[in-house]
Amino acid sequence: MHIGIVAPEFPPDVGGVETYAFEFSKELAKRGHAVTVFTSRHAKGEVSFPGGVVCPVLTMRRNLDRQILLNYSVDIWHAMNAAFAWLALEGKPTVVSAHGNDFLRPYVPVAQYSLRGAPFLWRIAETNPRWLEPFWVWRTRRLVSRALPCARHIVANSQYTEQALLERYPACRGKTSVGFVGVAERFFSVERRPAPDGVPRLLTVSRLSEARKNVDMVIRALATLKDQHAFSYTVVGDGHDRARLELLTKELGLHDRVHFTGFISQDELLHRYSESDLFVLTSSVLPGSHEGFGIVYLEAAASGVPSLAARLAGAAEAVSDGISGMFVERPEVETIATALRRFLDGQIRFDAGACRRFAEHFSWQRVVDHAFRHYL
Repeated sequence: MHIGIVAPEFPPDVGGVETYAFEFSKELAKRGHAVTVFTSRHAKGEVSFPGGVVCPVLTMRRNLDRQILLNYSVDIWHAMNAAFAWLALEGKPTVVSAHGNDFLRPYVPVAQYSLRGAPFLWRIAETNPRWLEPFWVWRTRRLVSRALPCARHIVANSQYTEQALLERYPACRGKTSVGFVGVAERFFSVERRPAPDGVPRLLTVSRLSEARKNVDMVIRALATLKDQHAFSYTVVGDGHDRARLELLTKELGLHDRVHFTGFISQDELLHRYSESDLFVLTSSVLPGSHEGFGIVYLEAAASGVPSLAARLAGAAEAVSDGISGMFVERPEVETIATALRRFLDGQIRFDAGACRRFAEHFSWQRVVDHAFRHYL
């Protein structure tokens, strides 16, 4: 079978949706299917994987992309972002993976009309005034609302995401299911390395560009514990909020205990997991933005590292309470500090083996098995 994967978010860019698209495509190719990934061009170059073809041709404009994609002959289209559900409006067999923010407030403005090639308008063809952005988002949301019910099937990454989608687009009822996400095998091979000095090591892996991640709350919570507890906190990731977080760290006197690494290699990431005692990511739910699932919680669990999360959105399904981690009911400085204190005091402990056994329930083989039923 020839499968066309439409993935506006794809490595070398970093993120949960990028990981989903890449691992899903690799698993399909591993099974002997012809897999063509359509994505945008990346400044760092394109990644590759055995048996797959990566075509960096997307413009993120429907009126241009339809001229490109419809020239390809594939057996099934799989859109990795709800904004590209418009393929179903072209009469093409289309399966959509829904992650959450891609349909709550579409951030890929595919309904933005490109004037490229229009006579006399070439000078303004590629401009995008900021004041027009709300209009393009509105148009894209309308396009998504028309297209999603026309898809052959919609695979949600969590029960929470499926519920949110059906509340927003009730016409999709009967066409959705929950496929969850997977975790790469390499995380299960991480060898635990306790800190030789016995200082607890905390870890966050996140893009530092979304307020709902609440990294600042974790830093403020740790500031209330610094006089009673030893700890080291590492933040892996980058984004426009990093400078503010680094300044906050200095202001709170944590510059020697909180470290920002920026984006790091996969090998370095595995090393960070191997020496960490607790993964911390207490995300909020904001209008139009939520944690659809959270692959990082599974990556931590597969590495034998428990998580501290907020019992909100898809994160509530990505962590098993008391087994692979613990929750705060509300992501606030006080509640986060209380949970961290319990862990640092030794009031609560987790077993690395139990964390890994929980993560074993999530594999890319199962995700692909679930979606493939709807290809036929």
